[in-house]
Amino acid sequence: MKRFTPPEQFQVTSLNNGAFAHLRQLFKIHQQTDWPETTYFAPYLNAINANNLPIRFIDDAKVDFAERYYEQVIFETGEVPTRQQNWHDLFGGFIWCLFPKTKALINQRHVDEIAEHGLKQRSKHRNALTLFDECGVVLAVSESNWKQWLSDHQWKTAFVEHREQWGKTITPFMFGHANYEMLTKPYIGLTGKALFVNVSDDIFYKDLVTQYQYLDQRLYEMIKTDDCLADNKQLSPLPLLGVPGWCDENSNPSFYDNTDYFRPKRRMRK
Repeated sequence: MKRFTPPEQFQVTSLNNGAFAHLRQLFKIHQQTDWPETTYFAPYLNAINANNLPIRFIDDAKVDFAERYYEQVIFETGEVPTRQQNWHDLFGGFIWCLFPKTKALINQRHVDEIAEHGLKQRSKHRNALTLFDECGVVLAVSESNWKQWLSDHQWKTAFVEHREQWGKTITPFMFGHANYEMLTKPYIGLTGKALFVNVSDDIFYKDLVTQYQYLDQRLYEMIKTDDCLADNKQLSPLPLLGVPGWCDENSNPSFYDNTDYFRPKRRMRK
């Protein structure tokens, strides 16, 4: 399989996809003419790590790692090593702005796991944290059927038959910054990991900032109290190009006929 490579240059045309609508609305990223500097995030950033240090984005080349792992640097200093002119780290910055409490908790959990298991042995919990951090999509749902349909890979039921309900009883919120990076050059096969969050209907009618603040608190509680990322069992595959509004081609129901991408659920053998 050919390795994915994002666009080398900063170009706003890479952000026209519907998946970037929240970033365009909240950060006006589409108005940028070149790569943002690390200071670009300052007006939007209000994150404190679990070590009670304010989060700051620092040029990766200027960070003294001193044999520390990336997550350890963030926990011990509050500095997030950020590669310049890099899509992956740019989107990582947005997630810190949108989900500050959850990101700080995930950072703490990584540090705790490293202290217990070391860097060579990765626990199921740490693998789940990483998978969600890179590829997670928060699906806020007010109807219980959504989890069944999507977890059971009833793609046409969810994406075609109930398409008009997207934005009303279900809304996706990107968490995985690797998803954003790959959506700069979307391709058939691109799949995220969905985590379902039950909400009331009224959340969909609040402003976007309030929605993110609410979901950040809910995610924090689900991870810290409910231990929803003890392993990856609660993460469900989500074909990202199937999400209504995230791909022009999916307005045609025949788009979902591609069973190599929209795969049926594997049935367990008796």
